[in-house]
Amino acid sequence: MNFTRWSARLPGTQRRAAARTEHTVPTDRRGEGSVPAARAEQLTDDPPCVPAVDELPARDVLDHVPALVALVHGPDHHIAYVNDAYTTAFGVRPVGTPARESLPELAELGLLPLLDQVLRSGKPRTLKSRKALDGRTYTFTCTPVVESGDRDGGVLLFATDVTDHAEAAERLRASERRQRETAVTLQRSLLPQELEQPDDLRIAATYQPGGTEAAVGGDWYDVITLGGGRTALVIGDVMGRGVRAAAVMGQLRTAVRAYARLDLPPHEVLQLLDGLAAEIDPNQIATCVYAVHDPNEGRLVYASAGHLPILVRDENGTVLRTDEPTGPPLGTGGWIHASGSVPLGPGSTAVLYTDGLVERRDEDLDEGIAALERALSGATGTPQVVCDRLVRSAGVTADHYDDVAVLVLQHPARTGPDGELFRNAALELLGGIEAAPRARAFASGVLTSWRFPADLHDLGVLATSELVANSLQHGTPPMRLRLRRTDRRLIIEVTDGDDHLPRRRRAEPGDESGRGIDIVATIASGWGARRTPGGGKAVWCEFLLPKG
Repeated sequence: MNFTRWSARLPGTQRRAAARTEHTVPTDRRGEGSVPAARAEQLTDDPPCVPAVDELPARDVLDHVPALVALVHGPDHHIAYVNDAYTTAFGVRPVGTPARESLPELAELGLLPLLDQVLRSGKPRTLKSRKALDGRTYTFTCTPVVESGDRDGGVLLFATDVTDHAEAAERLRASERRQRETAVTLQRSLLPQELEQPDDLRIAATYQPGGTEAAVGGDWYDVITLGGGRTALVIGDVMGRGVRAAAVMGQLRTAVRAYARLDLPPHEVLQLLDGLAAEIDPNQIATCVYAVHDPNEGRLVYASAGHLPILVRDENGTVLRTDEPTGPPLGTGGWIHASGSVPLGPGSTAVLYTDGLVERRDEDLDEGIAALERALSGATGTPQVVCDRLVRSAGVTADHYDDVAVLVLQHPARTGPDGELFRNAALELLGGIEAAPRARAFASGVLTSWRFPADLHDLGVLATSELVANSLQHGTPPMRLRLRRTDRRLIIEVTDGDDHLPRRRRAEPGDESGRGIDIVATIASGWGARRTPGGGKAVWCEFLLPKG
């Protein structure tokens, strides 16, 4: 094999040689004003001539190149040459043998098909960062070498050692993976480990972190039982990525649970969250929806801070998208939030979600919400089944580019024996103090018809008496008594027109009043008070039913 014939010729050599010829001073010309050759050599500033590239010994140059170099020829890629660096890395390779037999390292890396492609197309190809048999990582560049008039060409293989770069890149990727795992762990630990399941609702949720190419965001959700049969539901999205977004999310979720215990209207909860978000980090904002379900009203009262609309599917399959009121995201400040409501009667399903479920880079956001509406209209089954179906219909996979959080709640339509476990009874408290004995008689009759055991019957009548007496003494008309039973508890609630909330206090021995709420708090499983939307208040207590 003639190595010189298969060495690469760099273009432009002839032009440089010609240029040097033109600058040579002729020695055989003599004329007027001519300068002796010796003086001409002294006066010239031209640099001394250097050898042309073609004049350099190619084998000596390639032998001392630290990169791996190999030259193969023909369709079988017979070895024409390997340099010293190649021999040091992979051992002696016999000249004239096919690469498939004598260059197993190339076969292991899948380079032989690439050599075929380069030889066939006449275009160079590069294979980046491949780990070879010697444990080092190389970037391989294959360049066609064709001599004019020759039917069979060759390929010059040039391998650059990039082990240090590859190891640094792998360390960076490992660090990013650890950071992402930390963020995902923090995110999941801050989300509810087990959803609260209210008496009147069935709830399921899903959280799907973004793929490995996307940093973990601040999506979150929660379910909070408020007592008295009411349930708060919240979903939000911190507009950030990584551990910081997850940490802010955790603080907001904790704050929501604290504010929810105050039993405030949804817009007041968001108002408090807005100020808190600005204090946590003024550079990060978050969207949020806070909603409260009251089974007595059959509605979902909500407030939104820049979040996506709630979708509600009724028992007939019709999907309603909530509209206003929607305020700016949390943390922006200067906005007075407002509450709205949407029907959520028996047989209805509501969906709260974050933008990762419906937002796509190549389509409008409204198109994504419309697609979710269509998927929800045909989604039936348990909340978890509905949740999984919505996620699949949106095309969310493990490598999704954004976090996804979905919260699905259903208000089941109960009939037959199951319906007998959920009962309501109400009495308008008209008149003066004579309303108290009527309320006790009404509660006794209702609890007897519901077949409660004697001890629970007596406790229920006592709690009714104390709540009604408190309302008659400190409240204003209209007044109403409501009894409600579920499969788990008895709830007693009294409403009136005065918005002053009672509080539990210790009555002194000489006090003639002030013991009613203390008695209720002592005998009941829980109690509370809240202001009602139309003005006034509601005071409630509840008793857990015996199991079995």
